Amino acid sequence: MLIGVPKEIKTHEYRVGLIPATVRELVTHGHRVIVERHAGDGIGMDDAAYQKAGASIVDTAAEIFANAEMVVKVKEPQPAECAMLHTDQVLFTYLHLAPDPEQTKALLNSGAVCIAYETVTSATGGLPLLAPMSEVAGRMSIQAGASCLEKAHGGLGVLLGGVPGVKPAKVVILGGGVVGSNAAFIAVGMGAEVVIIDRSIDVLRGLWRQFGASIETVYSTTDAIEQHVLSADLVIGGVLIPGAAAPKLVTKEHVQNMKAGAVIVDVAIDQGGCFATSHPTTHAEPTYLVNQVIHYCVANMPGAVPRTSTVALNNATLPHVLALADKGYRQALLDDVYLRQGLNIYQGKVTHHQVANALGHHYLDALTALA
Repeated sequence: MLIGVPKEIKTHEYRVGLIPATVRELVTHGHRVIVERHAGDGIGMDDAAYQKAGASIVDTAAEIFANAEMVVKVKEPQPAECAMLHTDQVLFTYLHLAPDPEQTKALLNSGAVCIAYETVTSATGGLPLLAPMSEVAGRMSIQAGASCLEKAHGGLGVLLGGVPGVKPAKVVILGGGVVGSNAAFIAVGMGAEVVIIDRSIDVLRGLWRQFGASIETVYSTTDAIEQHVLSADLVIGGVLIPGAAAPKLVTKEHVQNMKAGAVIVDVAIDQGGCFATSHPTTHAEPTYLVNQVIHYCVANMPGAVPRTSTVALNNATLPHVLALADKGYRQALLDDVYLRQGLNIYQGKVTHHQVANALGHHYLDALTALA
């Protein structure tokens, strides 16, 4: 198979779909890889490293999209990239379609086979290709929130962990999954007061086993969210429903009644966000104010640490990229029900039920589509 890796073009996105080590694995399996010039510069992996691994370097993204049988990216394709996709071409990347009707329409019109990292599942019910970025984003959310709490950045002027004789900041984490547990890990390490709210008793039990009495676990109700969000210094939104838009757990009224100078970090913003007042921001302009509450809603948080993020992502995606290349996409998807869950769009049809429900499209079962 001919596999193409374009340079990412989203604002301040430095990650890349494949690293040289992954390219070498693909070449060893008999595949060809073309990489757009300077695609890996943002992670310190230059064209020479890709050539040494066996890739060919091309000058433009247009050459990638025109020739590659499978395009491997990181972020969702931008409009110019969607326009270059063609029928039966495989796109393997993050898509986050539920809150993005325009991208969905463009991908449907392309006729391409679009497989989303974030909806590929595992035998244990996890999201193995989303997990590495959720780990990074969860940890980064505390760093970002702690910085925003500084007075110079408009925050309360509170040190997250306090000092002897001074109370630490209260961090409230909505969702106890991968994002939430990693956020808690950093927040606890920094000495903050940490509250995690989740609707699963099993998740709360797991967090209790992991952190013990260093955190407070709370079952999610409207009353609990209101009580803890209004008293928080920093609120982390880490709620996820695979493939679907994130639920709006924090209302405009809640935000109006939060402390002036408090901080919201909405890690769920790729799926629309779990705060009613959230809208996507960029690393160039990461924050904005609503009722004197700082909102940090960067849609590609792991892009700030692109080398760590890209290597972690490739560790997770490599087996699936190999399967798609070795078997061809159709056989690979038929053979692996968990990879098949990643098929969001197939030749003009929506093949993921959560995406179809969120956007009002007709749903065609992936297995039926492939057959």
